[in-house]
Amino acid sequence: MTFRHRLATQQDIPAIIDLMKLSIEENMKTLLSREEIEAAKETMGVDQTLIDDSTYFVIEEDTHERTLVGCGGWGKRRTLYGGNHTRGRDDSLSDPSREAARIRAMYTHPQWVRRGIGSLLIQLGEEAARAAGFTRIALGSTLAGEPLYLAHGYAEVRRETFRGENGADNLVITMEKNL
Repeated sequence: MTFRHRLATQQDIPAIIDLMKLSIEENMKTLLSREEIEAAKETMGVDQTLIDDSTYFVIEEDTHERTLVGCGGWGKRRTLYGGNHTRGRDDSLSDPSREAARIRAMYTHPQWVRRGIGSLLIQLGEEAARAAGFTRIALGSTLAGEPLYLAHGYAEVRRETFRGENGADNLVITMEKNL
């Protein structure tokens, strides 16, 4: 299977939203209850700053149809995770000399999991963050993403459980690594 990557554009947003919804619903259902998935949606979604900053990638199957099979990127802002709607964001720029870049908003189409898309997105994000002068990188992981990040050398810093508006738990695992 061959994949092609490119920076996301404004025109990609509807397809990215569809992919995110499908990925959240399908890829998390073996790990979380329906209520926990709904609570997780409060901290997931499109982050416009990633697209505006040209730090968000789309991964397409390299055929004439160019099917969107994954998306994700890296951030140079202090926000660790979340979409435009997520409370508590800090969109100020991080200082590469003392702060970590972020791996952000990674989603894979359920029919394309375990085919290297997540690894490709991590590689793209880490390379770009390193080129921008960052020496550390951090992320906020779900239970579904944790094995991938561990396999790529990320170490857990802390686990935080937030209470969703529906009363269900939403676990965020903060992880970091040196670049």
